[in-house]
Amino acid sequence: MITLDNLTFRYGKKPLFDKLRLNLEEGNIYGLLGMNGAGKTTLLKVISGQLYRREGDADVLGFDPGRRHPDMLREIFYLPEEFALPRITVELYLKLYSPFYPRFSREEFEGYCATFQLDLTQKLSEYSFGQKKKFLLAFGLASQTRLLILDEPTNGLDIPSKSQFRKTVASAMTPERSFLISTHQVRDMENLIDPLVILHQGKVILNSSLEGVSRKIRMEKTLAEPAPGSGILYTEKVPGGYYAIGKTSSPEEESALDLEVLFNGVVSDPAGIGGLFKEDRA
Repeated sequence: MITLDNLTFRYGKKPLFDKLRLNLEEGNIYGLLGMNGAGKTTLLKVISGQLYRREGDADVLGFDPGRRHPDMLREIFYLPEEFALPRITVELYLKLYSPFYPRFSREEFEGYCATFQLDLTQKLSEYSFGQKKKFLLAFGLASQTRLLILDEPTNGLDIPSKSQFRKTVASAMTPERSFLISTHQVRDMENLIDPLVILHQGKVILNSSLEGVSRKIRMEKTLAEPAPGSGILYTEKVPGGYYAIGKTSSPEEESALDLEVLFNGVVSDPAGIGGLFKEDRA
């Protein structure tokens, strides 16, 4: 679905991405994690054709995203973290924008809006920020595109809406549809995103299913701080004790994962913990 090979992108003289490689397969809900400034939003814009790479190869749905071919654009819906909606009615918005998506379903759109409790008689300018985000998400899901790119989709949503978001995205998933969700709110995305992609210092240092992660590392919570050694790769103090990351003793050994601790461990030791997943990134 998406293949980036030796991709370089820079703002000014310093590269943000240096020979970045990424392979994403269709039919998944990918979670894209990274520290502030890691380039998550830039990567999403390169994939969707809004920014142009300087070097390397890119294939998105069989197209070069930099050429912005109409057949590619009609298969991508991009929901940015920051956006502005015109001061128009919902009906006019649909009339103007739904023709760009040949498989747009008015019935599905109204169903999603009902789920999100949106009043379709209001003008878009009368919605709150959270309501506007839910409106765009409903529109994107109803567009039936093959790829939905969501940048910090739960920002601005209240707690019930976040739960509603997870359920709606999960129910909208099909083998032909893929999601790429960039987020800082890891807790909001647990039990939804899988596989996981971690972007750090211009490179992808982890790209693996959660099952694949749990087969290579074990994660344990203890009351006392684990002693150095014994295969411990990373330790983090948390309420009620400590989380420790270590290597599994066998591929059959699996443990529950805390995504936030996993992220902290991988970025603290990209060569060590991240290196365990080098083959998965290829």
